[in-house]
Amino acid sequence: MRSEADVEATIEQYADTVYRICICYLKNHSDCEDLFQTVFMKYMLYDGRFYSEEHKRAWLIRVTANACKDQLKTSFWKKREPLEVLADNSEYLTEQQEEVMEAVLGLPEKYRMVIYLFYYEGYSAVEIAEVLHKKENTVYSLLARGRKLLRTKLGGGTDE
Repeated sequence: MRSEADVEATIEQYADTVYRICICYLKNHSDCEDLFQTVFMKYMLYDGRFYSEEHKRAWLIRVTANACKDQLKTSFWKKREPLEVLADNSEYLTEQQEEVMEAVLGLPEKYRMVIYLFYYEGYSAVEIAEVLHKKENTVYSLLARGRKLLRTKLGGGTDE
């Protein structure tokens, strides 16, 4: 079990990342708060060693994504109507940033995560492939298709 100081420092450092990934999957703040606690509880109880901060960050992203996917598989989630609750981070987002975030959250799940990790978290396609356990070329394809969908949603022109 990890020390209280280590857990608090990790929460301080990675809280936004974990919460935003939860929002990408669940689109519901209450459920995100529950999963947020679950992810950091798993971190607290995890006995493994992290070789670098990047390794720790990748581990937290993977655990968060898996916890969200598990949540979405439950019968409760399959039978309920989705809430169209988007990130309430509008106090520090401009209107344009909020519109883009809504468009990103409206993407199908397979595009949403790669777009989020690439643009909001600054991961490269190679790093995204490692974190999501996908082939590098698959990530490039998902990024290209996701960008195309975003351009359509946001009313932008096409590159073709």
